[in-house]
Amino acid sequence: MVIAHTLMSETHYFLDISISTQQLSLIEHSRVTKTYPVSTAKKGAGEQKGSECTPRGWHKIRAKIGTDQPVQSVFKGRRPTGEIYTQDLGECYPQRDWILTRILWLGGLEPGKNRYGDVDTCWRYIYIHGCPDQLMTGIPDSHGCVRMKNADVLDLFNRVEVGIKVYIHE
Repeated sequence: MVIAHTLMSETHYFLDISISTQQLSLIEHSRVTKTYPVSTAKKGAGEQKGSECTPRGWHKIRAKIGTDQPVQSVFKGRRPTGEIYTQDLGECYPQRDWILTRILWLGGLEPGKNRYGDVDTCWRYIYIHGCPDQLMTGIPDSHGCVRMKNADVLDLFNRVEVGIKVYIHE
């Protein structure tokens, strides 16, 4: 808790992700300057590897992936596949966990909570990313990542830099 309080008081520019309200807010100098709807994990909050839960605590954006890719670009293993998502493509692969448009890869900042070992957010491959817009229903439904509408993740991607802090809480 000391780490969380210290980071929040020292951070003037960060992302706040509320699992309970399914909302991501861009905070600048203690003011909310932009908000976006999100979808976090269907299985709730948690840090354990393999849990398919959204990890809590302080993180940072460790990488921005997808610059200059078209909107609706499909990613697998953080690489564009060359596909552009359409409803027809989605119907062909109904069980696929779609990662679209842009990826903001998160890395935990709190050793033992969301960094290192079986709780490491980075090695769990937790992202903020685009998804088919129809999946954004206001309820938690991801496999651990933070999903966003494609236009929203593109807007956010263009507003933030690698290293910005991200606070995820219930």
